Amino acid sequence: MPLDIIRDDLTKIKIDAIVNSANSSLLGGGGLDGAIHKAAGDELFKECIKLNGCEIGEAKLTKGYNLPAKYVIHTVGPIWQGGENDEEKLLSNCYSNSLKLAKEYGLKSIAFPLLSSGAFGYPKDRALKIAISTIGDFLLENDMDVFLVVFDSEAFRISEKLFSSIKQYIDNKYVELRHSSRRDIYEEMNESRQIYSQESYDYSIQKTETKKKKRKLDDALSQMEETFSQSLLRLIDGKEMTDPETYKKANIDRKLFSKIRNDMNYKPKKTTVIAFAIALELNLDETKDLLLRAGYGLSHSSKFDIIVEYFIEEGNYNIFEINEALFAFDQSILRG
Repeated sequence: MPLDIIRDDLTKIKIDAIVNSANSSLLGGGGLDGAIHKAAGDELFKECIKLNGCEIGEAKLTKGYNLPAKYVIHTVGPIWQGGENDEEKLLSNCYSNSLKLAKEYGLKSIAFPLLSSGAFGYPKDRALKIAISTIGDFLLENDMDVFLVVFDSEAFRISEKLFSSIKQYIDNKYVELRHSSRRDIYEEMNESRQIYSQESYDYSIQKTETKKKKRKLDDALSQMEETFSQSLLRLIDGKEMTDPETYKKANIDRKLFSKIRNDMNYKPKKTTVIAFAIALELNLDETKDLLLRAGYGLSHSSKFDIIVEYFIEEGNYNIFEINEALFAFDQSILRG
């Protein structure tokens, strides 16, 4: 999976490289920087002395020594000063230069903390937006497994405006669901009385339920002529997109996409189907149809489904921003 957001301890992840939010001396400090040096052992300190420090926004690589990670990429983030001193550009450079360094050394996986968002005071929602945007841009052009590691939910925060907007949308949809359920009950009862007035009320309800289920089954079967894989490939051709463009925009691993292309009866996870719907910028009806091909649907009783629906209706098809929101609401993110 190209980009994943996880809660974990960075010093305990077995991976090609972890990124250290270092100070300019690279000789250790407090917080995560100190924890990485402590876990790696004295040899890391000795190698860092030879690097002669690091400028803000730049990155340098050392071995991981006693860490589960093979390497440590040290980068120096900006201290937040109100946003008037190129902090955004410098923070973006931290991510891009770390990724370039990992690519230069042929590394396949890398894990970042949310840089500058601790003692350096960078607002967490802004730091997160820069991280997701910069990593996302890199992954559209490169193949690498990237993890954004947060220690707890408090360390991960989307903007209050976006959070409030999504929360209100969720609340509204739950209200609509409750009202719709009541309307369906009343309409069903009226229909039953009109059609089956000569029969008992219980038998009428049972008969109506059977009729509706049969109609829904007939509708579903009539739409299942294509498998998910066939439908997906047809949509990709219709959008005139290349395979790499599609699976990168969907945050899907190339190997998984290859399985889907080569197996017309492949059974994907729901998150995978929605990820492709986002990459193809399908509208809500088209998304529901693609989900149906794989045996899934969208429900207003699911917070995950409502958040996905929110972004589709807003016309925001940036999968990395959608994953920010899903993670912030403790939901599964879109991936393979």
